[in-house]
Amino acid sequence: MTATHGANPLRDAADRRLPRIAGPSGLVIFGVTGDLSRKKLMPAVYDLANRGLLPPGFSLIGFARREWQDEDFAQEVHDAVKEHARTPFREEVWQQLVQGMRFVQGDFDDDDAFENLKTTIAELDKAQGTGGNFAFYLSVPPKFFPQVVQQLKKHGLADQKEGSWRRAVIEKPFGHDLASAKELNKVVHEVFPSNEVFRIDHYLGKETVQNILALRFANTLFEPIWNRSYVDHVQITMAEDIGIGGRAGYYDGIGAARDVIQNHLLQLLALTAMEEPASFDADALAAEKTKVLGAVKLPKDLGADTVRGQYAAGWQGGEQAVGYLQEDGIDARSKTDTYAAVKLEIDNRRWAGVPFYLRTGKRLGRRVTEIAVVFQRAPHSPFDHTTTEELGQNALVIRVQPDEGVTMRFGSKVPGTSMEVRDVSMDFAYGESFTESSPEAYERLILDVLLGDSNLFPRVEEVELSWKILDPIENYWDKHGKPAQYESGTWGPVEADEMLARDGRSWRRP
Repeated sequence: MTATHGANPLRDAADRRLPRIAGPSGLVIFGVTGDLSRKKLMPAVYDLANRGLLPPGFSLIGFARREWQDEDFAQEVHDAVKEHARTPFREEVWQQLVQGMRFVQGDFDDDDAFENLKTTIAELDKAQGTGGNFAFYLSVPPKFFPQVVQQLKKHGLADQKEGSWRRAVIEKPFGHDLASAKELNKVVHEVFPSNEVFRIDHYLGKETVQNILALRFANTLFEPIWNRSYVDHVQITMAEDIGIGGRAGYYDGIGAARDVIQNHLLQLLALTAMEEPASFDADALAAEKTKVLGAVKLPKDLGADTVRGQYAAGWQGGEQAVGYLQEDGIDARSKTDTYAAVKLEIDNRRWAGVPFYLRTGKRLGRRVTEIAVVFQRAPHSPFDHTTTEELGQNALVIRVQPDEGVTMRFGSKVPGTSMEVRDVSMDFAYGESFTESSPEAYERLILDVLLGDSNLFPRVEEVELSWKILDPIENYWDKHGKPAQYESGTWGPVEADEMLARDGRSWRRP
């Protein structure tokens, strides 16, 4: 048997343990001087190189307004890597990586700068052997997306020559409502084919989020009870303990629901509720997630079953925190939500009648993201009522961050002569069960872009369906009242507690 050229004849094709390595390629980052690039993207590129997952000639081009030379850019990347990289700094890796680094100075409307970018890519093709394969990462404010994409088209940078690829990577928010999302899709797809557009939702790159699928579909334990016959309700929480920081210009007018529910939380809902896909490829996954999002049903009374809030002054982490309306750059009359909670249902056979409660907020009790599947109480308890008063409902809690893992809560007998039953927890933590630390979400996502693997990237249909769910809620809020106030460091407004109390339920305290 002859081995194909370049293939390892000793490797079993079914062995998935060996990592996939990107072929000849390069990455252009627009807005390379921003926080996202410095703290996440550049360290992720280094970590991939350090793990041997990038090709030897990998190239990195920064595009921004700063008057930098290539050496200044390399120094900036070096400092970002030293401060934020996950893996140890190795000089030989750095020396190889720095050979492919270039910087292009210019504004997004500067034709000369884009011509310069074209020349730089051509030069790197020859010097580094990138094969003409480049991904363009738009780490820029959303209002510039159309302009940058049009410039790439105008200067022939998006043209795919025979045997090579050009891809666009776009950060959220992808539009601010359904109409703007459709308009943006139209602009981007005029330049790049839909299979070469990668919309980044960094939550989908997290190991624990992918583990939802493994947990559900690689085990027989959970699937029989993962439905309306056994599940009482589902709570999906993303809480932050920080305020808006210096992001007033971005955040005001967008708010928590648009910033988090439309993308992160609805994606987590889709993964939790979807049917088993035919395979683990992008098309099959997208098909099942799209079915779920298409079946989401809004509450009849948006006033009763949705809550928005704004943080007020309070104590957080032993420090006095100012309220949202007192933050620098925020209009004192702003109605932007820093907290949002909504009750949704899924109108299909598996989930009919099971509420999904989604909540997110800033300046809450602690930073945590989790999915809690709360089960119904046992239909009959033979134990004396007084001995089960500390017994709650069984729950399976998937912790996405910061303590990645899974907790199961169930009743157990307390040691002693009486038959007393109490809640206990059984815990699985990534850090204790696996010796290898989880890669940063951006490492996985950047590598997937270079490989052309779109498993973890939301499709057009998912983005538009998510806006269809959120738009009626946002429109209702625009016309009715003001956000409820909640003290910084607490778990949100009392109205959110009342929303669940009306259903005979209460929020989990993560």
